[in-house]
Amino acid sequence: MELGYSLSSEENEAHKLVEQARQAEAAGFSFALISDHYHPWTDQQGQSPFCWTVLGAIAQATKTLRVGTGVTCPTARYHPSLVAQMAATVGTMMPGRFFLGLGTGENLNEHILGLPWRSAAIRMDMLREAVEIIRLLWQGGKQSYDGQYYTVDRARIYSLPDDLPPIYLAAGGTRSAKLAGEIGDGLISTSPKPETVKAFEAAAGHGKPKYGQLTVCWAKSEEAAKRTALKWWPTAAMRGELSQELPLPAHFEQATRHVTEDDMAEAMPCGPDPERHLDHIRKYIAAGFEYVYVHQVGPDQDGFMRFYQKEIMPQLAQVKAAV
Repeated sequence: MELGYSLSSEENEAHKLVEQARQAEAAGFSFALISDHYHPWTDQQGQSPFCWTVLGAIAQATKTLRVGTGVTCPTARYHPSLVAQMAATVGTMMPGRFFLGLGTGENLNEHILGLPWRSAAIRMDMLREAVEIIRLLWQGGKQSYDGQYYTVDRARIYSLPDDLPPIYLAAGGTRSAKLAGEIGDGLISTSPKPETVKAFEAAAGHGKPKYGQLTVCWAKSEEAAKRTALKWWPTAAMRGELSQELPLPAHFEQATRHVTEDDMAEAMPCGPDPERHLDHIRKYIAAGFEYVYVHQVGPDQDGFMRFYQKEIMPQLAQVKAAV
């Protein structure tokens, strides 16, 4: 089991994300995932730098940290042929350290070009086709593709890494997990659902890596953590499909208007009690995830890293053995 770090583009300027990646490596996190958003979830979060530019800087600021997108939507805002080129370039800058996380996206980021927001089933079909195109272009040489959703006309990616990045697919339910198992090299999820892992493994995903994101809010007191979580990440208390469907940060603010501090404490571990954090890590391990990457809500990333380095990382071996 390995512990990773979540680089939150929605809450941080580009230079802070680069520094956080460097700090995460120094603190002992073995990998990190960076969100790929056009908009933040709420105006309070206030940021959304272009993650592919940030990745280039992270490549120069780190030496051992494995980094992936968490996750990129290659079906609307980006054409899959561009994703293939972007990921290949980052792969040349982080040899053996970069992986490409892909998903069906959210209307929040993909509506900006004025394209229709498709049903989940159609978005999964588009993702399947996008992955086909990316893998085709990574074969090298001049390639063309004429699909139901995308066309590629005699394209060639000249700058290819020696080792192609693995493609991990995001899934929140059994249908998307099945697709991830069929066409992906690994799974990314934001909740420790055993049924998601089982569906992934049953669909040719057995033996492939599984990454789970754990959102937390460390602070010096539980009360301070609950206040911070509510201020910066009220969407953690949302349920259902709203996170995929709402188009604007203002809509997320409206949808979370009645969320309380107690709701945040139910949605994530809040505060300085190591056992609460470890208990949530155990849930991911029990569900079958070998990699857990932690998203610290709010601006105090330094305190979070010190806490995890001192209180959490030394206990990981025991936690894994006990599950």
